[in-house]
Amino acid sequence: MLTSRPYLARALYEWLLDNEQTPYVVVDAGKPDVRVPQQFVQNGQIVLNIAPAAVRDLSIDNVAVTFGARFSGQPMQVVVPMDALIAIYARENGVGMVFGQEPVMPSFASEEDAALEDEGRPTLESVDSRVEEDAVESSESAAETNDARSDRPEKGKPSLRIVK
Repeated sequence: MLTSRPYLARALYEWLLDNEQTPYVVVDAGKPDVRVPQQFVQNGQIVLNIAPAAVRDLSIDNVAVTFGARFSGQPMQVVVPMDALIAIYARENGVGMVFGQEPVMPSFASEEDAALEDEGRPTLESVDSRVEEDAVESSESAAETNDARSDRPEKGKPSLRIVK
């Protein structure tokens, strides 16, 4: 499965803007591939204003949050990989979300890899229709001889039975 973090970040960003709040993000500046102004990093983290008036070309995609901004008058392209995004919240009231550590998501393995992993496991196979008919006939005759099961409906008509 894909991580839910980018989907939640996009939704919270839109929600904050709709409520006329200023969206801020908290970033773990020590993660690989993070590009932020290092002079403003404190305790390994940086808080960035991502309001439309503060940034250019904001993109919150499934891989990273990217935008252009000016820091002390110097333009910079900021890149925040999704695993480095710690939180998104409103400056005015602190409402938002802190992203916890997500469990490792299983990757989409190729069919060949899946086949190797499944060796030795039970599998489902189609059954010859004649064998299936014999099994149905023998189960029907067993049901006829058992008085406890005589209240079953005819084959082919699914129903629920209350067992007390």
